[in-house]
Amino acid sequence: MDAPKRTRSVLDPIDRMSEIIFGLLMALSFTGTMSASVAAGDKVGGVLVAALGCNVAWGIVDGVMFVLATAAERARHLHLVKFLRSSPLPEARRILVESIPGKLASVFAEAESDALLARIRAAPAAARERIVTLSDIKAAFLIFSLVVASTLPPSIPFLFLDDLRTAMRVSNFIALVMLFVIGAQLGRYMGRSPWPTAFAMTAIGAVLVAVTIAFGG
Repeated sequence: MDAPKRTRSVLDPIDRMSEIIFGLLMALSFTGTMSASVAAGDKVGGVLVAALGCNVAWGIVDGVMFVLATAAERARHLHLVKFLRSSPLPEARRILVESIPGKLASVFAEAESDALLARIRAAPAAARERIVTLSDIKAAFLIFSLVVASTLPPSIPFLFLDDLRTAMRVSNFIALVMLFVIGAQLGRYMGRSPWPTAFAMTAIGAVLVAVTIAFGG
């Protein structure tokens, strides 16, 4: 039995929507710091460039952490299969049962776990597998792109409006609308009514806006 794989050329819909939500929440956070920066004498454009640079950095970090987490998960799976092949039967049986998710383990009979273990041991050993694959790198780049791209629409008002507070409110409104739409899509993908998730995402964003206003943003 080969180790479970987490290789994919693109992220699944939940991952994509989660990264967009992350980027939007980041956008709401960094636009809230602009008022204080401009009050200190900086120009709105300069602060906007710095804020976008911060989100680029977060996109890089998020992509790198995805690759590291995927590599760690893949290495753990490979080690598990190797252990199940080479360990004494009682120990291998115990580790196999412990590795099965709780709800599945509760309906797994001992004979079924033994049959699965026998299949794992009888299967030919897999060729040496890379811990980091090209698919992981592509997914990391997509994560970076989604995080950065999601901050662009809320940034547009700062390019065309001279009044900082007006630009911030328009930016906040754009981000909240995007959070509502993405939240609805996420709820629909989960097979539930889209509205609770849509309003929940919007509420989180609204809290960030309220905190920003309370602190003079």
